[in-house]
Amino acid sequence: MSPRIKICGLTRTQDLQQAVQAGADALGLVFHPPSPRYVDPSTAARLAGHAPPFVCIVGLFVNADPETVHATLAQVPIHLLQFHGDEDEAYCRQFKRPYVKAARVRPGLDLLQYVASFPSAQAILLDAFVDGYGGGGRVFDWSLVPAALGKPLILSGGLDVDNVREGMRRLRPAAVDVSSGVEAGKGIKDAGKMRAFVAAVRAAASSGEAGSRTS
Repeated sequence: MSPRIKICGLTRTQDLQQAVQAGADALGLVFHPPSPRYVDPSTAARLAGHAPPFVCIVGLFVNADPETVHATLAQVPIHLLQFHGDEDEAYCRQFKRPYVKAARVRPGLDLLQYVASFPSAQAILLDAFVDGYGGGGRVFDWSLVPAALGKPLILSGGLDVDNVREGMRRLRPAAVDVSSGVEAGKGIKDAGKMRAFVAAVRAAASSGEAGSRTS
C-alpha cells in the first residue's frame, strides 16, 4: 500500500492547487505564528476552500492556547490536528478531533515510551529536533527508530525527492510529510518539486520496496 503524502506549510492558493494536482493526499496549514509558513485563520479558511473532496486538511499547532485552537477550528474546515510542541495527551484529546503527535527525534528520546504516552493519537510523526519546531530541512538519524512503535509512523524531517525513497525503504512509514524539500523559498512551493516528490513516493511503493510496517 502506498504511503499517504502530506505537503505542509502551504501559504498560497496556487501552491495548494498544484499540490493537489501533483497527487497530495493531505495539505498542511501552519498555525504557529513564529513560522515563516504561518497562515492566519482567515487566510487558512480561504486556502482550504480550494481543496477538493477527500483531500485532508491538516492544522499544525505548537503549544497553542486551547482557546486559539478552538477559535481556529470554528473558522477553518480542519480534518486532522497535528501537534508539534510539548502538548500532553490530555491536551491533544480535548478538541475531540483526530490528531497526530510529532516527536522531535534525537539521542536520548525513548520513542517507545513517547508513543505509549499518546494512546489516542492516530499516528506519531517523526521529525528532526531543530529550533523553530520543524520545517528546518534537516534529516534525523533514522537508526534511532525502533522496529515497532505501536502506532502508525509518519516520516518527516528534511525529506526531498533524493532521500524519500531510502527513508521509505528503511522505516516503512504509513505516510510521509514534506515541507522545505518541495520549496522554492520558505512558504513558497515549487510545482516541479512537488510532482517529483509524489512520483518518487509512488514509484517506491509500486516497486514493493517500501510497504508500510506493522505498528
